[in-house]
Amino acid sequence: MGSQVTPPPSVAPARADTLDAESRRWLDELAGSGHVRDEAVRRLHELLVRAARFEVSRRRHALAHLRGGDHDDLAQQAADDALVAVLAKLDGFRGDSRFTTWAYKFALYEAAVKLRRRAWQAHELPLEPAAWPAFASHAPSPGEQLAEGELLAALRVAIAERLSARQREVLVAITLNGIPIDVLAAHSNTTRGALYKTLHDARRKLRVELAAGGFDLADGEREHDR
Repeated sequence: MGSQVTPPPSVAPARADTLDAESRRWLDELAGSGHVRDEAVRRLHELLVRAARFEVSRRRHALAHLRGGDHDDLAQQAADDALVAVLAKLDGFRGDSRFTTWAYKFALYEAAVKLRRRAWQAHELPLEPAAWPAFASHAPSPGEQLAEGELLAALRVAIAERLSARQREVLVAITLNGIPIDVLAAHSNTTRGALYKTLHDARRKLRVELAAGGFDLADGEREHDR
């Protein structure tokens, strides 16, 4: 299973008095030492492997180009990363669900992330303005089509002239080209949080620019970025 994972310094759930017996036992054993902890880590890893394999199997339509052995390797990698995450966040477990249910979600998440990254590996990420897809108008009436056309033209100009190169790259990649944020994070050697911040700033800047140009944006959209 690889190298040993250092346990967190303490495990003190805020709802220790409400935990079910099984969850309490998991926490006690994982926070312990020696053979007891090693055995608990082994059992937890087995649980996470099963969860990751389930997620990989569920999404196997996206992995038609992979061999069966690759599927299992991807699940093992997801389980390994999930194990590290679970052990690092034991003190965040509050008992809203069983411990095994809580841990299971880490493996599902890690497997989903790896599947998305694997699916994009064979593709060059479309980040440049030349790769921007055309904006399509779906307005039902000629008047609405004209208004929408003016808005989209102003939006294109704002994206090209008002955003920084990095803001433009992130906005185009995620919003227009549909690249998953975790895939872009891995490609750019950055974090999801940093990308969310860049995307948020870009959208806010565009809204300010369009509002200054007289375009009446939906109140709900304004509230979204507050």
